[in-house]
Amino acid sequence: MKRILVTGGGGFIGSNIAGTLADHTDYRVVVADEFGESDKWRNLAKHPIYEIISPGETFYWLESNKDSLDAIIHMGAVSSTTERDVDKLLANNFTFSRSLWNWAAQNKKRFIYASSAATYGNGGAGFKDDLSLSYLKKLTPMNAYGWSKQLFDEFVSVAVAGNEPVPSQWVGLKFFNVYGPNEYHKGDQRSVISQIYPHAEHGRPVKLFKSYHPDYADGGQLRDFVYVKDCVKVTAWLLANPNVCGLYNLGTGKARSFADLAKATFAALGKEPAIQYIDMPEAIRPNYQYFTEADMGKLREAGYSDDFYSLEDGVADYLQTYLEKDDHYY
Repeated sequence: MKRILVTGGGGFIGSNIAGTLADHTDYRVVVADEFGESDKWRNLAKHPIYEIISPGETFYWLESNKDSLDAIIHMGAVSSTTERDVDKLLANNFTFSRSLWNWAAQNKKRFIYASSAATYGNGGAGFKDDLSLSYLKKLTPMNAYGWSKQLFDEFVSVAVAGNEPVPSQWVGLKFFNVYGPNEYHKGDQRSVISQIYPHAEHGRPVKLFKSYHPDYADGGQLRDFVYVKDCVKVTAWLLANPNVCGLYNLGTGKARSFADLAKATFAALGKEPAIQYIDMPEAIRPNYQYFTEADMGKLREAGYSDDFYSLEDGVADYLQTYLEKDDHYY
């Protein structure tokens, strides 16, 4: 039976992918991740994961299991946009990713990896999932996390353009603002939905940042919010279509405001919205993104035709299927 390795498979997006593949496919799913003393293990507790290894064992495991390995889904990363240790970001998000890519290329294995919309910075160069180095050089990430992801996209661009060895299938996914079950261990990096839900559920006003941009009202800052279930569906579709390669945005293609998000949360709870606007910390004001919206044309042209959850439907499913339950894990 074929095996599939999901790095970061205990994390937010990774656990949703690993759990779905373990539950609904014939793959033997192997997870590479660290758990420590956190409750992150609960992200996988409902699913028949075949094997769990530490990240430090990854290449030993790959060499030992290459004959049965079908694909690497590389979701492992330091994903905090506020991480200040740049060496840590580079080691995990760039150097380790390059080594995995090179191994997959040498062994002709499939490789799907997580890029990020953080690579687009303030969006001044648009949100086109263009892999050409000339376009990538126009992007200006606003934090070290985005830069670490950008470096790897550029590495892939050079490898592909230079006709260097590449994995038998290679795909980068530029995730936009993902929300959904199993994000609870992320603390302040959880989605805004997860953070405001307890307040809305208990009838307290939810707090959103004021705007400091003349073109955006308070709460009018726009993001492309994408439900994690759609991210899983796209990944499964890629596995079913091994000839699809490239760098692709993964959002909904429709930017929505934080005020819309808050209203959708209250609506899913059957409550009237109550929103309070608070000062944005001065430290994040200079690098704050006021607008992100995925251009989804390239993924559609590649053949992906399923609809994406609307913000209202995704928020309702997240709350009613998970957050309102005693057991809120997928």
